[in-house]
Amino acid sequence: MTSRPPTAEDSVGIVEQHTVRLFEGDHPLVLASGAVVPEVDVAYETYGTLNAARDNAVFICHALTGDAHAAGRHQEDDHRPGWWDSIIGPGKPIDTDRFFVIADNLLGGCQGTTGPASTNPATGRPYGLDFPLLQIADFVTVHRALLAHLGVDHLLSVVGGSMGGMQSLQWALSYPEQVGSAVIIAASSRLNAQNIAFSAVARESIMRDPGFAGGRYLESGTSPDTGLSIARMMAHITYQSEAGMEEKFGRRYQFGEDARRGFGVDFAVESYLDHQGRVFLSRFDALSYLYLTRVMDYFDPFAEADAAAALAAVGSPCLVLSFDTDWRFDTSHSRAIVRQLESQRVPVSFREIRSPWGHDSFLLTIDDYHRTVAAFLERVAYERAAGDRAAGRGER
Repeated sequence: MTSRPPTAEDSVGIVEQHTVRLFEGDHPLVLASGAVVPEVDVAYETYGTLNAARDNAVFICHALTGDAHAAGRHQEDDHRPGWWDSIIGPGKPIDTDRFFVIADNLLGGCQGTTGPASTNPATGRPYGLDFPLLQIADFVTVHRALLAHLGVDHLLSVVGGSMGGMQSLQWALSYPEQVGSAVIIAASSRLNAQNIAFSAVARESIMRDPGFAGGRYLESGTSPDTGLSIARMMAHITYQSEAGMEEKFGRRYQFGEDARRGFGVDFAVESYLDHQGRVFLSRFDALSYLYLTRVMDYFDPFAEADAAAALAAVGSPCLVLSFDTDWRFDTSHSRAIVRQLESQRVPVSFREIRSPWGHDSFLLTIDDYHRTVAAFLERVAYERAAGDRAAGRGER
């Protein structure tokens, strides 16, 4: 794994987040379930420049607790860049010198896009549990509306990790003529019982917190902080490998060898989880956590036998990647996606990347992983240009 720290030349620099209302009035959002969300605001960021042909766009789909801030910094003194700054930027695999990169915050989220904590225009109160259940297909519907707002008809690629990979897959299956390629990283097309169990316990920890108040905590002035922080702590365990946690923490005491030997924070790993749980409270909403985890539980795009028929007909290639120590969505999940795509004659490439860091490897700078993504996007861009030349559309 590369340990070189990022430099100013690697970064897209200072970026601005935008918010746009994509659905309202006579044009509400109609979900795949048939339910209606009357108004939808979406937060998004873009990096790089859309070319004259408007065909160099790459859409980034974020994971469960991500947001629209994928690269760069909002201010010079920001301590951390966007969540995928490792792979997006000048000269990086998703090269902003070549590609126009779009990232938004998911429908149902809590960081600028309409979700269950937003105000229901019909009641003037927060939606709470009145917000309709969502599907991955609904995320894609909103992504496409954002594309239309930006004047982009076609994507060079759609890229995502974890739940973002599910969105990439759904987009490629549902709208292959709009997607030139798809990169599906550390994802699943069908959660197993263990995956669902983890999310079920996380949701229970939130809903059993007295502060949850039946989902009306925003009006009651309470907050399910304990439940949400426990959910985050448990999720973090699943995002890392045993070897990675051993290397980072081992059995090291947080306060040196003078262990307290009680039920508080004694080991370094306990301190780490406690910190992650507390920090999460400042940036995420418990209702969004419920809704977005439930979306993953129900995701099953290959339930229909010919789900990839349209994608196969268009011939848009897919890249599927897994990490050998990821036990949240281990390699069998990626192989299942590959088998489904191959069986329906979709051109698909697959690689299992070696990494000691488990599921969160998709967020890190791992040379083999980054080279694979870069090579795939390079090939897609080359083949598109070759196709244009053959069709007499000239150089882009």
